[in-house]
Order: sequence, then C-alpha cells, then structure tokens
Amino acid sequence: MELKEALLKRRSVRKFTDEAVSDEDINELMHAAMSGPSACNCRPWEFYVVKNADTLKLLKGASHYSGIEAPLAIVVAGNLSRALPLQLSPFWIQDCSAATENILLRATDLGLGAVWCGIHPQKRAEKKVSEALRLSAKQIPLNIIYVGHPAEFPEMRDQYKEEYVHVIE
Repeated sequence: MELKEALLKRRSVRKFTDEAVSDEDINELMHAAMSGPSACNCRPWEFYVVKNADTLKLLKGASHYSGIEAPLAIVVAGNLSRALPLQLSPFWIQDCSAATENILLRATDLGLGAVWCGIHPQKRAEKKVSEALRLSAKQIPLNIIYVGHPAEFPEMRDQYKEEYVHVIE
C-alpha cells in the first residue's frame, strides 16, 4: 500500500472479529512505533501489548471511551525517567503520539483495524490503566490502541480543508 492510500484509509475501527493478531503483525507494529521521531532521540516510550482477557477487561473499564472489544490492546506510555529534563519533560507526549500514529498507519497497511483511545490527561483513567498494568509512578499511560481484524470497514476519506491552511510568503 502506498503511503497516501494508508493515510486516507486509516480510520478508527471499533468493531473487530475474534481472530487473534499474529505475533508477526505485532512485531511489525512495534517496529513501526519505534521508527517515530523523538525529541533529542530520548525515546521515552514504553509499549504494553495486552492479549490477556482479564487485563483487556480492566482496560475496557479505564475510561468512558475505552470500552472496546478487541483481541489486542497496545498501551503507549511515557517513561519519565527517559524524558527530557525539567520544563522539556512534556515532550514525551509528542514522542508517544508520533509512535501511536505510526502504529495506526502500519495497522492499516497490514489490513488490520485500530482505534486510539486517549487516557492522559484523565487522572482517573491513568490510575486505572496504571493499576491494571502495574506501572511505576514514572510511567504515564498516554493511550490504549485497540487492534484487530476489522468487523467494520469505514470508507476511505480525505478530510482536507483549504481554509485551515495559512501560507505565509
């Protein structure tokens, strides 16, 4: 699949079949994630690949928006011990967001469906995910990405709006 096609095909999929995501596809998703840019190459990300039914159930209850039935969840978390220091620390959010988008695009490229469910900065949701995964205080869950074989196929679309583009010459 060409990049432009993957960009236009990438849509939030919230309904999945029961078919498991292969270890090969999971490996591809993790390679894509870690190919993303990172401020000063700190790479403050951590990825929790969740297949366990009990843990998936805990993640479903983390927030109002995370109640998705999927065979796989990937929690993207920032590890503050590897983040930039002091006031630059919040760049972990951008680093982990770039990794997340790479996962979503690679999932589309592999014929999988995925949806990004935001966790940070919802403190209650952060606490629930942290408890479910036994994260340390230095690890902050940014999101849960549910992945699977799609049971729904949203149409490809281009969301370009010329009025949002401002060219300064």
